[in-house]
Amino acid sequence: MSAFSNGDIFVGETLGTAALILLGGGVCAAVTLKKSKAINAGWLAITFGWGFAVLIAAYMSAPKSGAHLNPAVTLAIAADTGDWSKVPLYIGSQMLGAFIGAVLVWGTYLGQFQANEEPTLGIFSTGPEIRNPIQNMLTEIIGTFVLCLAILTQGLNKGLGLSGTGILIVALTVVGIGLSLGGPTGYAINPARDLGPRVAHALLPIPNKGSSDWSYAWIPVAGPAIGGLLAGGFYHIVF
Repeated sequence: MSAFSNGDIFVGETLGTAALILLGGGVCAAVTLKKSKAINAGWLAITFGWGFAVLIAAYMSAPKSGAHLNPAVTLAIAADTGDWSKVPLYIGSQMLGAFIGAVLVWGTYLGQFQANEEPTLGIFSTGPEIRNPIQNMLTEIIGTFVLCLAILTQGLNKGLGLSGTGILIVALTVVGIGLSLGGPTGYAINPARDLGPRVAHALLPIPNKGSSDWSYAWIPVAGPAIGGLLAGGFYHIVF
């Protein structure tokens, strides 16, 4: 983290996370909203859409900030390196970018949102299929642990660094997590990805949008944060 200036971190993480949420939330909107050409495209479209979102956003932001795009990743790297000095800047920039990206999804699908007749939180944030806080938390911890350990071992280790190969591996890892572990909670695995768009959902004038489900909102924040810290500590000890 110390390799990047504060200004570059702010620009890179804000821009990259906004792009991540625009493309990731965009595929959720495309699959969900009526009058969308991709309506009912299904879970495969969503998982691959999010994987491509990670790929594109990481390429955009890597030269500026290292493309964390996720507070859990930032926490994992800090837990491994012991460098916490720029963690608040990274996380604050990611949250801002996530909010901006969610607003851009709304703008892109404005006509579809105006014609909306159903709750829309699932376009912006995650929710469990079975509401059980312990199970939901565990699912998010496990998924995020896999993501962060993959980034630390494949994305930052022995020359892969911020190369195109490392970014591609991370994007494919996100697809794999979505396919294998995403069913119970929708795999937030990123506090900014869930909280920033949830705030946008609460504030945007979307007809019939339904609840923002704040009673659940702490789980996709705390679970990934814990998963990231565990992955960083595990990597530091084992590798």
